Amino acid sequence: MGATKVLVMLPLVATFAYASLVGLTYVSQRALLYPGARLTLAPESASWGESVKIRTPDGETLHGLYSQGKPDMPSVLFFLGNADRVSNYGFFARALASRGVGLLAISYRGYPGSTGTPSEAGLLIDGIAAFDWLSARSENEIVVLGQSLGSGVAVNTARQRPAAAVILVSAYLSVLSLAQMHYPFFPVGLLIKDPFRSDLRIAQVTQPKLFIHGRRDTIIPLSSGEALYDLASEPKQMLIYDGFGHNDLWDARMVHDILRFVEALK
Repeated sequence: MGATKVLVMLPLVATFAYASLVGLTYVSQRALLYPGARLTLAPESASWGESVKIRTPDGETLHGLYSQGKPDMPSVLFFLGNADRVSNYGFFARALASRGVGLLAISYRGYPGSTGTPSEAGLLIDGIAAFDWLSARSENEIVVLGQSLGSGVAVNTARQRPAAAVILVSAYLSVLSLAQMHYPFFPVGLLIKDPFRSDLRIAQVTQPKLFIHGRRDTIIPLSSGEALYDLASEPKQMLIYDGFGHNDLWDARMVHDILRFVEALK
C-alpha cells in the first residue's frame, strides 16, 4: 500500500473506530449507570426491618426493607446509590430506631428483589410509589433521603409529594452534566437516555434541604453538588466533609448530622 493511500485510509479508520466507540457507549450506557441491577438478592436481605413489596402504577414490584418509627417521629425514605443494596444499611436503621425514627429503603426496579428494568422514567415512578406506600402505611412525616444516583429520585419525589424535608448526599447537578465531564469527546447530549435533570427540578422543591458532600469526591465532584445547591431555594444548608470522597461518607458523623437535621424538624 502506497504512502498516499495510507494517508487517505487513516482518517477513515479513525472515524470508524470513533463511531464504533460511540455506538458501544450508547448501547452500554444503562449497564454503566445501573451496575447494581447485576447484583443478586443477598441472603441477609432482611437483616434489618421488615421485608416489604411495593407495587408501582406500571405493574412492577419493588423490594424494600422497612423499620417503623414511633408515632410522633418522622420516617426516612431512602433512595440508594447506583451500585448499592438495601441490606447494607442495618447500621443506619438501628441508629434511626434508637431515636424513634423509621426507615424505608427500596431496591429500584431491576435491582435485587425487584422486577423490571431500570431507567430514569422507571426510577422516578419507583420513588413516587415508595412515598405513597409509606404515606399509606404510616401517618408520620416523611423525610426523603437520596444518595448519589438516588439524589435525582429524591429531588423528583419531593417536588411531587409533600415530604417534610429532603436530604441530598453526593448530589449532582444532572447525570447529563456528569457524563459530559467524564466523556468530553462524545456527543453526550445526543446520546444520553437518562439525563436525570435535577437542575431543572430542584427549584420546585420548597421543603427544608440538607446537602452533604465529600470534598474529595471524584465521581460526583463537589462543584456539581454546589451548583445544585446554588439553584435550590431556601431553607437549605450544606455540609462539606473534608478528607472524604464518594464512597466513604457513611460514618458516625454523617449519621449524627442526618439525625440532628431530622429531629430539628419537630
